[in-house]
Amino acid sequence: MISTPETKYAKSGDIYIAYKVIGNGPTDVIFVPGFVSHVDLEWEDPDYAKWMTRLSGFCRLILFDKRGTGLSDRDVGDSTLEERMDDLRAVLDAVGSRQCTVIAMSEGGALSMLFAATYPERVSRLVLFGVSYCLIDDPEFLPGVEQRKFSAMALQYISTNWGKGQILRVVAPSSMKLTAESFERMGKYERAAASPRSAMNHIQWQLEMDLRPVARSLRVPTLIMHCTDDRNVPVGASRWLGENIQGARYIELPGDYHWPWFEPGSEVLDEIREFVTGERTFAEADRILATVLFTDIVGSTERAAALGDHDWRNLLARHHAAVRKELTRFRGREINTTGDGFLAAFDGPARAVRCATAIRDAVKPLGIEIRAGVHTGECERVGEDLAGIAVHTGARVLSCAGPSEVWVSGTVRDLVAGSGLNFEDRGTRPLKGIPGEWRLFAVA
Repeated sequence: MISTPETKYAKSGDIYIAYKVIGNGPTDVIFVPGFVSHVDLEWEDPDYAKWMTRLSGFCRLILFDKRGTGLSDRDVGDSTLEERMDDLRAVLDAVGSRQCTVIAMSEGGALSMLFAATYPERVSRLVLFGVSYCLIDDPEFLPGVEQRKFSAMALQYISTNWGKGQILRVVAPSSMKLTAESFERMGKYERAAASPRSAMNHIQWQLEMDLRPVARSLRVPTLIMHCTDDRNVPVGASRWLGENIQGARYIELPGDYHWPWFEPGSEVLDEIREFVTGERTFAEADRILATVLFTDIVGSTERAAALGDHDWRNLLARHHAAVRKELTRFRGREINTTGDGFLAAFDGPARAVRCATAIRDAVKPLGIEIRAGVHTGECERVGEDLAGIAVHTGARVLSCAGPSEVWVSGTVRDLVAGSGLNFEDRGTRPLKGIPGEWRLFAVA
């Protein structure tokens, strides 16, 4: 977990609003979260911590919990957008920020658009990612009608499952990082961020929200981004903003992630940095050709539930040891470990494929079946990490594999010609979120 500065409090009337400041860049950026947040526990999520740390690399980043959520005052009753706007202004005043970029995601979009329209002198730029701003039952605005239906399901989820972390299944349904550990961590986060009743209240008030007139009145430079297959907020909502906010730039991204820190590469961060600073430094990161190997345990969630926490942790430890032994043997470099899965990089595709089959065979005596995906492509090297579309592609190849299978992209198959490795053609298919059709092969 990345360490962060202490949590402080700003006073908005009689209400205390929790906030953090990280980074010391030349420009101020305030991040407006979705319907609930927790400025301390969010940093236990490695993806959130990494994404926010990179964001703070070119700015002074301000994070806060809206009233009624997280570490801000909780017993505040129903709150209005006007009151929340006061809270945002109070945080900016507390840190001495006279003008800033406002970045908003999800439900934070309504507050951010209203603040930017009301106080344009305090908002230099506005960034909207998958934002929610109109849920009224208006047949002339179908994205709002669709999201209203989703909100009804969200209310049912909260009433029966709040605190179990299952929200991950809709904010990043195809992510390879959804593990028993991540669900446990998210469950803890939910319980700390809001009680079930409070969480439901935060959704119910949105059902009467319509910020379309405000959107049309915006006169600040605006960047809008949205994933095509976002299940929480229909992509049509952001397409409408792109057409109706004067001078706005609209970017539609492949994928289904609703929270930006689930992005498989760094495109969102690249776009934000360029929009705020005029420099696209992230896109100019050190780029290398690498072979990525993804593995995960088949049926891990069900296995964890059957074994219980103690036995499952012991089994995972043995699995991890076996995987790391084979990575060392085949000169692989461990990039990331997400619960029951590994991402590793190799400087040669044949070694990656042989390592994958060796891992498959090594864990079988433990009663475990893994699946694996291998792809070779140009990656961004960010410190010790790898990012970019090639990494995303490797994850999608993995998702096609079955128990005890090692699948590779056509690129890998072509590069290992003459190695003695044999493959079975599995045909051409689309990979979700990746442009084009891909020829895939399974190791024979």
